[in-house]
Amino acid sequence: MKGIKGTNYAKSIVDVLYTGSADGLLAWGNEYFGASYETVKELAKENKNFIKVDTNAGSASITLRGFLEIYVLPIVGLSLVFWSLLSYVLTNFFKTNIYKLIIVVGTFALALAFAGNDLVNFIGPSTGAYQAYLDFIDPTVNTLGLSADNFPMDSLGKKVTTPTFLLVAAGLIMVVTLWFSTKAKNVVKTSLDLSSQGETKERFQPNFLSRGFVRMALAMSKMTSYILPESWQAKIEKQFETPVITLTKDKTYEMPAFDMVRAAVNLMVAAVLISFATSLGLPLSTTYVTFMVAMGTSLADRAWGAESAVYRVAGVLNVIGGWFFTALSAFTAAGLVAYLLNLNLKVMFPILLVVAIGLLVRSTIVYNKKSKESKAEDHLNKAESSSVQGVIHESADNIANVVKRGNRIYTNAINGLAKQDLAMLKKNKKNIVKLSTEIDELRDNIFYFIKNLDESSLGASDFYINILGYLQDMTQSLEYISKVSHKHVNNNHKKLKFNQIKELKQVDEALEDLFNKTKIAFDSRSFEQIGDILNNKKQVFDLVSQKIQVQVARTRTEESSPKNTTLYFSLLLETKDLLNATMNLLEEYHNAHDATVKPATIAVEEDTTTQEVLKEKTKEVKTTEVEKPVSDTPEAKTKEVKTTEVEKPISDTPEAKPTKESKPDADEASSKEE
Repeated sequence: MKGIKGTNYAKSIVDVLYTGSADGLLAWGNEYFGASYETVKELAKENKNFIKVDTNAGSASITLRGFLEIYVLPIVGLSLVFWSLLSYVLTNFFKTNIYKLIIVVGTFALALAFAGNDLVNFIGPSTGAYQAYLDFIDPTVNTLGLSADNFPMDSLGKKVTTPTFLLVAAGLIMVVTLWFSTKAKNVVKTSLDLSSQGETKERFQPNFLSRGFVRMALAMSKMTSYILPESWQAKIEKQFETPVITLTKDKTYEMPAFDMVRAAVNLMVAAVLISFATSLGLPLSTTYVTFMVAMGTSLADRAWGAESAVYRVAGVLNVIGGWFFTALSAFTAAGLVAYLLNLNLKVMFPILLVVAIGLLVRSTIVYNKKSKESKAEDHLNKAESSSVQGVIHESADNIANVVKRGNRIYTNAINGLAKQDLAMLKKNKKNIVKLSTEIDELRDNIFYFIKNLDESSLGASDFYINILGYLQDMTQSLEYISKVSHKHVNNNHKKLKFNQIKELKQVDEALEDLFNKTKIAFDSRSFEQIGDILNNKKQVFDLVSQKIQVQVARTRTEESSPKNTTLYFSLLLETKDLLNATMNLLEEYHNAHDATVKPATIAVEEDTTTQEVLKEKTKEVKTTEVEKPVSDTPEAKTKEVKTTEVEKPISDTPEAKPTKESKPDADEASSKEE
């Protein structure tokens, strides 16, 4: 009812209830309302929202608002019978999915509920200001011709009729904003992600509160399993059985966040709650109510399983905490503004107005800048191919991406150390954390990648797992380099010597050349160039080993800073780990790539002819592999690699340097390296 309250529609006449004399009007009113009014004026005053009394004509007419509020039960009863019969006819005779109809009706119901609350709040200040201006220029209201400073706003204490054009304009503004606003889409995306029935990218990290709630819920679940009979538990479990939906492996069809049953419940319950609270005049946030209804149905529908519960609960707590923090901030800001205006209105008003406009402009600029940066940033893609060759070609972009970003991160770490640029090193740490997180997400997708493979394509999973392992090794090395570099500068330790920085830049240039060649090879899919890169790997390793030997000699003769020595050795040893992971990655590609085989991707259907052609190609490939010389086989290459590792000096072997778990920190003494 609050949606039409204060509008012209609420006062429109629905039916004439009484026509006759004034004395009869009073008797009719007492009988109709079950009251004992003494005068017609008292009758009209007490029921002005429901009926319109005309004492001259001796008539009483019921308004639209009065009709809806007086005949609530009959309207609800007739609606229940009508919609039940309509639903029965649609489902049984026309074979219509009734949930689609409920969702359509629920969408309009929720829209009207939002309009009755948010729309009124949205246009309230502007309508009040507009009505004040009309009263000020109206000679019948401003009879004394008072100035704006002296004109009282008594008219605003009464009920104000909202002009229809303001309602339409405000509604259009809200619709356009919801349709085009990125912030509004982010709010919806948050709700959908937290209530999703299936697996999705978790945007919130678990905290001690979410873990505590989940442990408590698990304990209560175990208690109920001991109390309830097994037959009851079986019936309950049967209610949660999800239908098996056959999807094509190319994933062109995306599953919705939840089914139609939950969508219907979300819409109808949220609409009823908002409408009921609004009719009572209770202050509420429509977005909060809708969000909490969605979270409640998610919990009841078992959308939060053991794999996602801590993340979803943490997300709900963060959203709720953010709302309360926003309310507290708004309350504090409103009090501060009122206090400043009370001090000196003429001075503080323009200042606060400029500050408010500046904050809005700044917020918009910062948000747009972040959005552009987010779109421009590189992202890693999940593999969906069904063969080794398909994964090779599909993951080539990821390799080029990691190599490019890794090259930038390593260079920034060295430059940040050389310039003692703490801001650059801090940003570098954020970049490597983001890269590491993306690779972790790819590893989390391994389960779904393997599930989508055919029996004949299981070799692709082994290759993909190895590739992700090498990528993770590379990011771990880069993360350690970024961490120790930032820590050294952040703790205000002595700057590296000129010769040390010069040597690190030489290593950086060698790595940059290596990474650039690798990126070009993967970008252009020229995997034959990988062999040339592998042939030159000894030069880079020798360069790093030479710098380590030079630092050893320098430490024994002229080095006086344990922190610098520890940092320098850590950087070089971690650089060697980075090179090892990169070379292992390249060797994996070099050994697995076969240019004679066309990459296979996950297909929905394959005809018999295509399968026969693939079988013939497979036979040809196997014949080619048998005829390869012994030196070209993977086993022979493995032996060559092992021989090279045996010939390495003792200081270059992995045993001669600490592992990632036992590596010395930049603040420890340099005795271990010496």
